Amino acid sequence: MKIFAERYHDISCGHRVVGHENKCSHLHGHNYRIHFSVMAEQLDNVGRVMDFSIIKSTLCQWLEDNFDHKFLMWEKDPYLATLKALSPESMVVVSFNPTSENIGAYLLNEVAPKLLKDTGCTLVKCVVEETRKCKVEVSL
Repeated sequence: MKIFAERYHDISCGHRVVGHENKCSHLHGHNYRIHFSVMAEQLDNVGRVMDFSIIKSTLCQWLEDNFDHKFLMWEKDPYLATLKALSPESMVVVSFNPTSENIGAYLLNEVAPKLLKDTGCTLVKCVVEETRKCKVEVSL
């Protein structure tokens, strides 16, 4: 049997997808909903995977501190220098083209292992909803 603890968090974030064939190549943003699914090898002594407040204070807080009301820019985006000069405080330079797929993979593979390393839990799935109609699921 596998048991997962899940919590979601909402952020507002801008981006553009370099090389996109339609309007996603333009500067725009979304009200993202990010779902975190955490699993543990065994339940704690209370009978939980992890207290929901720990997901909030680690993964959700990381989103608030790093992505909320920011603009994600790929380090190879030709617009980067111009936009960074206009609003350096709002730019977050990332090593990936900021698609929902890449955002989810980054949270799953880079961010979560560092934040959860001493908890005995692992982020095993991250769902990134760009809109109410469009989402991506990334899992181990």
